[in-house]
Amino acid sequence: MSAAPLRRVLIVSPHFPPINAPDLQRVRMSLPHYRACGWEPIVLCVGDAWQDGVREPGLADTLPPDIRIVRVPALPRRWTRLLGVGNLGLRCWLHFLFAGARLLRREKIDLVFFSTTQFVTFPLGRIWRCLFGTPYVFDLQDPWRTDYYERPGSRRPPGGWKYQFARLNAWLLEGWSFRRVAAVISVSPGYISALSARYPHVAALPSAVIGFGTSRQDLDQAVAAIPATGQFSRAAGELHVLYTGASGPVTPHALTVLFEGLKRYRTRRPDRALRLRFHFLGTSYVAPGQGQNSVMPVAQACGVGEQVFEVPHRLGHLECLRLQTEADILLLPGSSDLAYSPSKIYPYYLSGRPILGLVFKGSVLERLLDELSCAFLVRFGADEPKDAAHEQIGLFFDLAFDGFPPGSLPRRNDAYFNAHYLAETLTQRQCELFDRALAPPS
Repeated sequence: MSAAPLRRVLIVSPHFPPINAPDLQRVRMSLPHYRACGWEPIVLCVGDAWQDGVREPGLADTLPPDIRIVRVPALPRRWTRLLGVGNLGLRCWLHFLFAGARLLRREKIDLVFFSTTQFVTFPLGRIWRCLFGTPYVFDLQDPWRTDYYERPGSRRPPGGWKYQFARLNAWLLEGWSFRRVAAVISVSPGYISALSARYPHVAALPSAVIGFGTSRQDLDQAVAAIPATGQFSRAAGELHVLYTGASGPVTPHALTVLFEGLKRYRTRRPDRALRLRFHFLGTSYVAPGQGQNSVMPVAQACGVGEQVFEVPHRLGHLECLRLQTEADILLLPGSSDLAYSPSKIYPYYLSGRPILGLVFKGSVLERLLDELSCAFLVRFGADEPKDAAHEQIGLFFDLAFDGFPPGSLPRRNDAYFNAHYLAETLTQRQCELFDRALAPPS
């Protein structure tokens, strides 16, 4: 008996290797596993020559060699920046419209899957469905429309008129795009709840909360292909705390708790505290030479800036994995946006290093870390005194200098992690949702 033919999914991901961007990682890690789950992927992306950002050639080596990748042009940034436009989704929109239409007209494609934070491409799903009848699925890696910056106590929104334009774009197009969507994936249950409140029909659609997860193959390649970085000196019994990835306006609350806790620890145990070194690497999404420090100003305001080292430009994904295996402690600061679900949890877990989590009470991050049982948690509320949190931070530093005695760190939930957060498992969950998206309504 012959196996059933594979269904075909057109994956829309403007960013794609060798570019290293956060929103391509789900697709990149899933590509080796789609066929085992009954789906043949075709990737629609922007060609390398038309993309800006950090290039990481090693990422291309993680892709299956026989996957079909359709690379299309985009408007050159040297032209569009004269109008103040650099957004890749806007620059590639017309090219994607016609390239996708050609594929859907000429070939049998069962489903279109948008996995990107270039939300301006989402309306293409409804346009193609109107033209060709092909269902589409959205992957909400971040909220498209958000009131985060309008909430009391939030920072001013970044980007000036560009932020206002993006907000208007979301307000005009989000509802229109979601009107005909067949299913929704999200990294956070809060995003789906917010959508369902705005658009009641979304609550009845097939949906799934699926994190990014991580890949053992990525970690193996990072260790094998990248030599030891030498980032962390072990002089004078130093302990090195590492955070990799973007910082920005959502993490200063947690960083302030951390640095105030360090300041108090310096008063109580100066012999130990001054041997702590904090490394924040890749804290913005820009290329080398273009980023601005976002962590150092917070550290300096707390009086501990001399113990903090920041590299603002984006680092390679594999380079970050290599660094994580070398650090003494990994840092995971939470966000005042309680729905925030950082994808770095999962490679952090896979590295096996001790993790210090600074989490807002009631946040998605707090729940995830409790489920994984992989971090020493310092919990705090936005509007409550932070004295207890500062004491917990000092306790963690003492445990670290004592070599983390048995029982001082939670027992990691490996069975739960393997069942829920490895790339092959998460790809299977994606494909189960694809199947549900194509099933006739009950």
